Amino acid sequence: MPTIHHLSDVLSPNIGSGTRIWQFCVILPEARIGRDCNICAQVFIENNVIIGDRVTIKCGVQVWDGIRIDDGVFVGPNVTFTNDPFPRSRKILETHPVTTIHQGASIGANATILPGLTIGRNAMIAAGAVVTRDVPPYAIVKGNPARISGYTHEREKSVPAKLDLPLPTAHMKGVSFVKLTTASDLRGDLLAIELEKSIPFHVKRLFYVMNVPSHHVRGEHAHFQCHQLLVCLQGSVTVTADNGTEREEWILDRPEIGLHLHPLTWAAQWRYTSNAVLAVFASHSYDPTDYIRDYEDYLEIAKKGATES
Repeated sequence: MPTIHHLSDVLSPNIGSGTRIWQFCVILPEARIGRDCNICAQVFIENNVIIGDRVTIKCGVQVWDGIRIDDGVFVGPNVTFTNDPFPRSRKILETHPVTTIHQGASIGANATILPGLTIGRNAMIAAGAVVTRDVPPYAIVKGNPARISGYTHEREKSVPAKLDLPLPTAHMKGVSFVKLTTASDLRGDLLAIELEKSIPFHVKRLFYVMNVPSHHVRGEHAHFQCHQLLVCLQGSVTVTADNGTEREEWILDRPEIGLHLHPLTWAAQWRYTSNAVLAVFASHSYDPTDYIRDYEDYLEIAKKGATES
């Protein structure tokens, strides 16, 4: 059974066992709250709200219609959720945009979340941040507007500075490194790539990513079949990769090192320097059906693939 303080007005019968609701809370009849949650004082929860298990909501938070909070989420004091992009007095939306806070995410005190956004699994929203765009899984965002400043629980590594050093090590399945041929003298540097020898798959497409503002994130997807080799020709790019159970991060800042992303490996590229040029060699022509763009979908697909293998 839940524990409900006698000074709260809880109208919903859908409160999970072990959940504690402290004084001066108002919870409307259709709200659904899971098990072992901690709803602190002076929290208001509207009707069309679903809250998972083991969620903490600190004092002074209003959870409006359309908010979905998954298991294990932390919502700090005075976090502001919104559910109407163009609010007017006495004008009520027929349906509200759905805002989803995925499993394990944390939202710091006084942060503001605009309507209709998705906060990825285990993301960290800094105190006072104003979140105006979707937040990738594991991302750390701060500021107004909120921008990515890092990723949680990553082991960041730079590739070796010289060819005679060993290749960096990828501990996780689905990622490997390729050493490319370079030559340097007083006339400058040369990078040679023989497609049939240097790259461990047949290349059907090559594209370049450049002029990316440092706070923007590229990638944020996986492929069903396509292999990719990432080579930073100039400047540096940080790459985060995920195979569904493991995550690692590397800095690509040497053109003689290529990062091979195997199929069913989720990856994001971010923290581009202003002069960065990233070359991407792909094993397949562009096919939108080969992309997995939702991280939660990706986790289910990766889990199924690991079970079948």
